[in-house]
Parts: sequence; structure tokens; C-alpha cells
Amino acid sequence: MGPADSPFNPASPQALAIQNLFVLVLVICAVILAVVAGLVVFIVLRYRERPGRAPSSSEGNTLLEVVWTAVPLALVGVIFVATVATMHSVDPAPRGRPADVVVVAHQWWWEVRYPASGVTTANEIHVPVGRNLLFRIESADVVHDFWVPRLGRKIDAIPNRSNYVWIQVDTPGTYHGTCAEYCGVGHALMGIRVVAEPADAFASWQAEQSRPHPQPTSQLQARGARVFDERTCATCHRIAGTDADGDIGPDLTHLGDRKTLAAGAVANTPDELAAWLEDPDAIKPGSNMPNLQLSADEVRALVAYLEARDE
Repeated sequence: MGPADSPFNPASPQALAIQNLFVLVLVICAVILAVVAGLVVFIVLRYRERPGRAPSSSEGNTLLEVVWTAVPLALVGVIFVATVATMHSVDPAPRGRPADVVVVAHQWWWEVRYPASGVTTANEIHVPVGRNLLFRIESADVVHDFWVPRLGRKIDAIPNRSNYVWIQVDTPGTYHGTCAEYCGVGHALMGIRVVAEPADAFASWQAEQSRPHPQPTSQLQARGARVFDERTCATCHRIAGTDADGDIGPDLTHLGDRKTLAAGAVANTPDELAAWLEDPDAIKPGSNMPNLQLSADEVRALVAYLEARDE
């Protein structure tokens, strides 16, 4: 993530509401600081000891005591009301509504499911612009935290528990997020991308993702399909339209359509995919992806097969 992904550049109503609450509290705290600092300076200068004159003392002042009790109570009341209003706006109860998107955190990648269509992908969430979506956040192993700064609040992913968060993206674009809870050696390289697009583009993407993996159209791709089966890749990964139905690692059905590999560790290019297959730990230290000691020919065949796209 970079400066453009700052939470101070909100792209959703939820993120904007959180920013407005932060600014309100910041202004209140700044005013309190200025008033207290100003009074301290005034008292030091006004009532300091001077030659021939000792500083005066006072036993108490009822009006001042009422003021410095009432004003803080009023400010706390303002912050309380604003916070409750923000919580109601940002985080209304699902009330039995089914989730539009299910995000399951793994060490160290993100599984993304769309229950209505049955689409499953990884590390990249596509959403239609202007639609308020309910996300269900889960974990397959340890505590993680889902956070896309420009789109709303952080939400923990906890094993054996479902948490919910609402996200509505107002502007088309790509928004970068990460895991915000230390979850192990691969934590720093556990990125996620949210791609917001017009409703028709999202529908086209979802229809594309619903199709099975493209059938091999060359001898090299056919060789890659055999390598995928023979080298036990199917034990961990799923490819729709084939016998591969593993659920330990990411779904690879439409890997070629994704922009990054290994949860944002590198760009998704044939060269980077080849490097990943040759030595996963060189790209993402501590990765749970095993080094299968593939030959150069096997790597080329797998890259051709996995990067295949529908024409």
C-alpha cells in the first residue's frame, strides 16, 4: 500500500463516516490542548512570584469548578453521541441477511467466495460500484484482520466465528488492503485488492469466473495439466472443470485473470509465476507452498496451463 491508500482518502460512506468522527474528536482534543496550554502559560505569567510580591493563593472558586466539570461532561456527551451515530451508520446489524461476499483468511492469503453465484477466487475481490455489500469475515487458522483503509473499518477474522462488515465503494478503481493483525511469518506479505467496477463490468467478470478453466489448446498446456495432476498440485488446489478439488491452497481456476501472485507479493506475469513455482520461499519467505523441485520443462508447462485464459 502507498499514500494513495490512506484512510484519509475515503472512497466509501463507511470510511467517510469514520474519518468525520476522527476529525471531530481531533478538533475537540486540539481545542482542549490549546485552552489548557493557554491557561497554564497565563497562570505562570500572571501569578508568578515577583520582587517584593509573593504569589497569591485562593481556597477555591465555585464558578470555575462548575465550568471545568460541566464542559468536559458536555464534550464527552458530544463524542458519545457522534460515536453512536457513526457506529449505526457504519455497522448496522445484518439482521439475518445473507452475506454478499465471504472472505476467509488463511496463512497467508485470502479466500474470496460469492455465495449467490458460487464463484470462488483468491486475494482479489471484485465489487459493483454504489452497492452496499455485506461481507462475512472468517479465519481458517489463526486470528487475522481484514482492512482496506479507504473502504472502512478493520474487522478481525477469528477461527470458528463469523464477523460482518458493510462496504460500499463509490468510485471505480482498485483499493489495496492487508492483514492488520500479526498472524505469522508471512503476515507482511498478505495483501488483498478490491476492484470496484460498474455493475455491467462486475456482472461480466462474475460470469467469466463462473466458467471452468479453459481446456488446453496446445501440447505445452496439455503437458501442464498432466504435471498438475502428477505432482500432486491437485491435493491443495482446485481448478473448476477438472478433478482437482483441493481446498488447502487458493483456487487456481482463473489464475491468469488475477493481477498479483502470492497475495500481492509479486505481479502475475509468466516470469514471476515461473519463479514462484521454482522456489516459493524466495518470493514469500515462510510460505506454506512447498518447493516441488520442478524441472524447467515442468515449470514452463505449468505456467502455460495455469495462465491460460478464455479467448
